[in-house]
Amino acid sequence: MSQLKLRILIAKAGLDGHDRGAKIITRALRDAGFEVIYTGLHRTPEEIVEAALQEDVDAIGISLLSGAHNFLFPEIIKILKEKGLEELVIFGGGIIPDQDIEGLKEIGVKEIFGPGTTTVEMIDWINDNVNPKE
Repeated sequence: MSQLKLRILIAKAGLDGHDRGAKIITRALRDAGFEVIYTGLHRTPEEIVEAALQEDVDAIGISLLSGAHNFLFPEIIKILKEKGLEELVIFGGGIIPDQDIEGLKEIGVKEIFGPGTTTVEMIDWINDNVNPKE
């Protein structure tokens, strides 16, 4: 019996040019056995959703340090719904104020990982909360 690997898209949305954390997460997830696609910098919500569609991913991780999380997450989720991809698990990380996290979860972001989160914590969360497509 073959075990399906989770496919995860890691994306840097908007004008944020700081990608060291996203690259560390990408490498850690690959080392943990996931298939990981990294979009590179300065992706629009449309580009992120299109990459998720083309790559047939199980989850999307958005890295944001720019302060645009209250615009970019809702826009990505809106486009995912328009494309019939609302089943994808969306999570995020970066610099997101605590007072904004609950609102993001209310619109469909499953988890936010802030500064100090270990890669092991993120990997464990993904293993517990994301299922591969059949």
